[in-house]
Amino acid sequence: MVALVDVRRLTPRTDAVLADPRLAAAEHRLGRAIVLSAVRRAQDLARTGAIEPGAVPDAAAESLPAIAATLTPVINATGVLLHTNLGRAPLSAAAKDALHVAAGSTDLEFDLPSGLRGRRGRGMLSALAAAVPAAEAVHVVNNNAAALVLAATALASGREIVVSRGELIEIGDGFRLPDLLESTGAQIREVGTTNRTTAADYAAAIGPQTGFVLKVHPSNYRIEGFTTSASIAELAGLSVPVIGDIGSGLLTPHPLLPAEPDASSWLSAGAAVVTASGDKLLGGPQAGLLLGRSDLIGQLARHPLARALRVDKLTVAALEATLAGPRPPVAEQLAAGQAELAERASRIADALAAVSIDARAGAAVRRGTTRAVVGRIEDGRLLLDLRAVSPADDEHLIAAVEAAAAMAAAG
Repeated sequence: MVALVDVRRLTPRTDAVLADPRLAAAEHRLGRAIVLSAVRRAQDLARTGAIEPGAVPDAAAESLPAIAATLTPVINATGVLLHTNLGRAPLSAAAKDALHVAAGSTDLEFDLPSGLRGRRGRGMLSALAAAVPAAEAVHVVNNNAAALVLAATALASGREIVVSRGELIEIGDGFRLPDLLESTGAQIREVGTTNRTTAADYAAAIGPQTGFVLKVHPSNYRIEGFTTSASIAELAGLSVPVIGDIGSGLLTPHPLLPAEPDASSWLSAGAAVVTASGDKLLGGPQAGLLLGRSDLIGQLARHPLARALRVDKLTVAALEATLAGPRPPVAEQLAAGQAELAERASRIADALAAVSIDARAGAAVRRGTTRAVVGRIEDGRLLLDLRAVSPADDEHLIAAVEAAAAMAAAG
């Protein structure tokens, strides 16, 4: 009589699998919990018969992540340069190098020559001031919403902020500007109408309780037709400070974006303070930039809330490198010509001539064996736009599509 062997008993013990040199090395790089989880998943596959018991170490090693975090590198083939869901602006190589240095101990708040405490982020602030000479002073917090919160708290808590009804925007994911401002203890004084607000509307609303006038660039929508809005230059003559939120992070005029306001122009036109994002058109890490009059910026920087909103050493390093270093990827992507993009697209299309991917295979592309790729769906087709794709990633994109096609063909 032949005895039957329970295959589950052949599954190697956890300690034996962990002794595999690949997994032992990975434990130092990723931590025991992540490696142990991979081993247990592989053991479960063996117990269900999905893999041979002897293949457990290989399966565990192959399933290990590249880093000890769940973030997955993505090739942005949506055509949207600053995709919020994909982390907005990709950092430059210089900024990445700066992050590596900042990950260790640095002179963040230490003056090496004197051995005394130094000004936090002094190099970053100097680089920002040099980039916007029209600003008397600069300050940086952790995002643009924080910049507005700091301004509203320091300059208008318990007072009024005068703002056009047409500029009380929703900034994304359900966060609305009126709610953000009112959370600081300021009151909103709405003026004008949705489509027409004049300088006279602002002037009529200003009184003893006015903290400042807020001018917001509504970058995520557009009103056309019978419209009027007051410019910064028109508002600058009012008796209270004008705070301008450009949002996009454009520091100086850009020839390809003539309708996009920039910090330098608004400051030159008379804005007392301009707020902007660091991770949009500037091309740096998430940050909120405050630029403007030295008395007001000083008041904001000294406010107790500024401590809670300050940026960490990684942002300090990446932002300085973005400002002082070579053009970031978003600037290169904006400048890419149609002929260059068409040439790359043609080469990739030739390489994938035998491959067909429809919208249903989009998830497969995102699960590519090389790099995840995210495109966009139009008319039931999956489109891959090269505008935001680095030329260095073209081969990765080809490999991901080929892998997705193979998965789709396998059913």
